[in-house]
Amino acid sequence: MTLHLCLAGEGAIARSHMEVLKRTPGVAVVCLVGGVAGPAALFAQEWSIPHLSMDLDECLAKPGIDAVVLATPSHLHAEQAVACLRAGKHVLIEIPMALNVADSERVAATAAARPDLVCMVAHTRRFNAPHREMRRRIAEGHFHLQHLVSETYFFRRENTNARGEPRSWVDSLLWHHACHSVDLMTWLLDDPELDAWGQQGPVHPTLGTSMDMTIALRSRRSAGALGTLALSFNNRGPFGGFYRYIGEEGTYRAYRDELLDDEGNPIGLTGIGIESQDREFIAAIAERRLPEASVAACLPSMRILDRIERCMAEHLTPAPDGLS
Repeated sequence: MTLHLCLAGEGAIARSHMEVLKRTPGVAVVCLVGGVAGPAALFAQEWSIPHLSMDLDECLAKPGIDAVVLATPSHLHAEQAVACLRAGKHVLIEIPMALNVADSERVAATAAARPDLVCMVAHTRRFNAPHREMRRRIAEGHFHLQHLVSETYFFRRENTNARGEPRSWVDSLLWHHACHSVDLMTWLLDDPELDAWGQQGPVHPTLGTSMDMTIALRSRRSAGALGTLALSFNNRGPFGGFYRYIGEEGTYRAYRDELLDDEGNPIGLTGIGIESQDREFIAAIAERRLPEASVAACLPSMRILDRIERCMAEHLTPAPDGLS
């Protein structure tokens, strides 16, 4: 049977989901919930999505919708996820599931009350081939992690998305981008209780968000393995998330779906993270099982982010005069 999907959002990440869903057998995206009317209409036309609405509730009430992919602004995720679950729809929530721990707990509680529905978060790092390979090596005892170094770099002094298009909402360096790497370490080491500390740079006077952060993590379970996260919206390139695995047996570098050893030789791997992720969502629905990156599995990472945010708030630096 064909699974009928509703996609909410018409931005850069919605496009990435459509590229996967369009070539996934047994899946049809039949409804688009737009955020901005003009771009949404163009998106629906480009991807041949037959129904367009600016109202999520209207689409949830539409007969035959089985599941929803939420690729909307971050501050909408929690409320929309709860609405989808209460309407009886499976839901894939773009990272982050929420912008605070209270809303994350609310999403998790709503999902727990509907065990018949798949509620999954798009923690794509869990599905990138390099990280899956390193997790396998750690679990099998072939690699003993000493230090995971994560660098997340963008240039976001103007409010634009990954495609350079104007954005109506402000991205979160902590709850979105640091979330990827904090969750990665909890998942790699199967340690939901990481020690965590963080600091942030000045808040941008226009965007209202900190543009630079450093975060330190430490595992209590894995011989004190460390995590060091450097994040910036002030970096001029290259952009993206870069990971260095420093271990007893060697050093490896991961970027997207490529893994290199300490001499720069590629490790032969297959798979594309977002494709593996979205197909896991579809498979979990078909097989009526808990998905990888379920809301419950990702909730510990949101609790760690909450601790980091409170730590940062104690040492917040005001923006210098003239900063732009």
